Amino acid sequence: MKKRLAERLQGMKQYWHTAPGHGFASRKLALPVAGLLLLAMLYSLWVSWTPAVVQTSAARNDVIGVKTVSASIAIAETLLDKHGGYISNDISVPWLDNIKNWEFGVLKQIRDFNRVLRNEISRSQSQSAEDRVLAQAEPKFNIDNRKWMFPRAEKEYRAGIAMLKDYRSRLQARANDAHFYANSENLVDWMAVIEKRLGSTVQRLGMSTGKVTLDDAALEQVAEQGDVVIEPRQVREHIERTPWTEIDDVFFEARGTAWALTALLKAAEADFAEVLTDKQATLQYRQIIRELEAANGPLRTVMILNGGGFSIWPNHSLVMASYLGAANAALSNLIGLLENG
Repeated sequence: MKKRLAERLQGMKQYWHTAPGHGFASRKLALPVAGLLLLAMLYSLWVSWTPAVVQTSAARNDVIGVKTVSASIAIAETLLDKHGGYISNDISVPWLDNIKNWEFGVLKQIRDFNRVLRNEISRSQSQSAEDRVLAQAEPKFNIDNRKWMFPRAEKEYRAGIAMLKDYRSRLQARANDAHFYANSENLVDWMAVIEKRLGSTVQRLGMSTGKVTLDDAALEQVAEQGDVVIEPRQVREHIERTPWTEIDDVFFEARGTAWALTALLKAAEADFAEVLTDKQATLQYRQIIRELEAANGPLRTVMILNGGGFSIWPNHSLVMASYLGAANAALSNLIGLLENG
């Protein structure tokens, strides 16, 4: 019985492959499938094409702060209106994770700046009243970037942009309830936030090839018991490594961070010009911008490679880490000049 059934199935299979028109039908179906795959590939390339860095003029507006706030608005609008729009919350394109991580890197800098703007730059001192509009704008950008409904992320971000425009209009009109204090203390507060953000990013990029860390728990435990010599065997080593599936995610998030910071710092240089000149920190400030521009240079590869050590394959994550690490070191020097210069 089983043998007879197997023979019938084999016969049906042979008939299907030799039946007239079968090869033609297969070719007829293959053409539209290939066309759809080509369109999907072209759409993915179009959506993943990152926009140029937002450019601002070197001249400062008559009102201090308008230029920096305008740059933050332009960055947020570019995030929403670039090729394909904002896609981090689109469930229909799960394979476009690179541009989604780029968007998240940009969004982080928008959030950081708006937090500093609300809590520090727009207030003369810690006990002064915060700007009523900025107090509403900042939470709008803190919604989950993957939220696609109730409420939708883009809707909240656009509401935040509208509030920033209201604040900018009041600055331009020199309203009594709108302030932008471009002093060294506020600039230090902002630079300190950026320094921590870049430091974390550099660490994550460096873990693409694995980083050896030492566990000093044994050292602390023995030190509590008295003055005891610690032998090397009591210190344990751990290797922290970014999973290979997340290497490109961290890389493109860093690219988005560098993209947004380049535009913001270029605009802020004009508003904080007096402070930078007085502290003799202009050259150090511009060095940060140069490193960020290099980190956001043209990417001439279709794949983020992860070569190890001195191998023949490049490691794009470590190249990015070198630029952002240099920017982070320059930030530390800048903060020192602002505080002690």
